[in-house]
Amino acid sequence: MADSTPTSQETLSNLLRETRSFPPPAELAAHANVKADVYETADADRLGFWEEQARRLQWDRPWDTVLDWNPPYAKWFVGGRLNASVNCVDRHVDAGLGDRVAIQWEGEPGDSRSITYADLKDQVSQAANALTELGVTKGDRVAIYMPMIPETVVAMLACARLGAVHMVVFGGFSVDALGQRLDDSRAGQAQCAQARRGRGRRDPPHRGERPRRPPHRPGRRVDRS
Repeated sequence: MADSTPTSQETLSNLLRETRSFPPPAELAAHANVKADVYETADADRLGFWEEQARRLQWDRPWDTVLDWNPPYAKWFVGGRLNASVNCVDRHVDAGLGDRVAIQWEGEPGDSRSITYADLKDQVSQAANALTELGVTKGDRVAIYMPMIPETVVAMLACARLGAVHMVVFGGFSVDALGQRLDDSRAGQAQCAQARRGRGRRDPPHRGERPRRPPHRPGRRVDRS
């Protein structure tokens, strides 16, 4: 039975109240992208602040209105258009930062991979071209059934580059669980890995299970990377 004495209740109350602060090291704070005064700037001119931040991105078409606020609905940067993949990858390569590491990946067995922005751009472009050859276009749904590897990020960025909608399915799900999600989402493509690692072992993606029904709609193609 839990102790309900005044002393224990007072201790619990103290734990729910935190007044300590933990400032970052001075050297780290000096190189931070955001300084303390940013809060005052944003509070003084909220829309102007976010408009300034948006200008740091690469836009295919600039916005007409920063915020269209019709409570409870909000639309930001109305009329503007950008590509998330280009802003995550190409923008940095174009700025001369292609040799910087974009992804530092550590595998479970102890292996590691360093992927620069330039390398990532090449891989994303190749993946996007492959999806295009498979008939994926803007607005199509693509399922990603892969473990936590760099290729999973590449697949997401490739979909964003084409304007396709990606849907991540947990790599540990069974083939039947995957099939249900493909049916519900009406995904036209599914990108899979040949195997996955977990708890020190290498497993096939479906763990040798035999599906009780087709894992995708008839006529739909499931592609492996």
